[in-house]
Amino acid sequence: MKFTKMHGCGNDYIYIDCFKETVEDAQKAAIILSDRHFGIGGDGIILIKKGTNADFEMVMYNSDGTRGAMCGNGIRCVAKYVYDNKLTDKTSISIESMGAVKYIDLTVENDIAVSARVDMGKPILEAELIPVTCDEQQAINEKITVGGREFNMTCVSMGNPHAVMFIDESPKDFDLNYYGSLFEGNTDVFPDRVNAEFAKIIDRKNIEMRVYERGSGETLACGTGTCATVVAAILNGLVDNEVTVHLLGGDLKISWSGNADESVFMTGPATTVFTGEIDI
Repeated sequence: MKFTKMHGCGNDYIYIDCFKETVEDAQKAAIILSDRHFGIGGDGIILIKKGTNADFEMVMYNSDGTRGAMCGNGIRCVAKYVYDNKLTDKTSISIESMGAVKYIDLTVENDIAVSARVDMGKPILEAELIPVTCDEQQAINEKITVGGREFNMTCVSMGNPHAVMFIDESPKDFDLNYYGSLFEGNTDVFPDRVNAEFAKIIDRKNIEMRVYERGSGETLACGTGTCATVVAAILNGLVDNEVTVHLLGGDLKISWSGNADESVFMTGPATTVFTGEIDI
């Protein structure tokens, strides 16, 4: 089976062109291929298919084999792949994932897509739709104690559930694996598990953040998590409407008006690492 390894700000997936390849058991393939010691290595796999309600479809599986609903870094890489590999000549395309359609504008240099701006859709703030269990209709700046530490939590869905915590210390010094795993597995509060972001406000235009992703653990970047973090920061009055988020794998630019009826926009790079062939 032929594959392409790609990443967006270090959030790396194994991309399989299902116009040419067939994956019989995607869940099993995700676990085997994602293994960084015995496989190719990645945060999961993404299958690229012809869309039903969009130009293309991405089918995403996390490294533990669970199905993922949306990946902001992954969708930029899908857009790059279909353009670079001549599956389309359009620089504005639509891609669906689990029924949700996103619209992407590519930046092209020397006939190669180098970055993309994605309309990530409207943020979902209603607690029951995220889902998160709390006493209010929205979980904004809610106190929660996890692992013996009290956090102020704001929850947002960008097609998948996120809990955003603003912390005083640098995220680089934060024990992400300990607290992140406790948040992810707290099904009393997060019935569908959760992606947990821990962020520090640098100033009104810059945020530093690390993320513990549902089904993958820590990743170097998370597009939907970055969007959720900026939405949470705007809702709490901490930043302006255009923000650069500094992740371990690079920077993403996020803009949102603050109006829940309007889309969040994400701009960032997409990079091809290598191509190859593997028996599975």
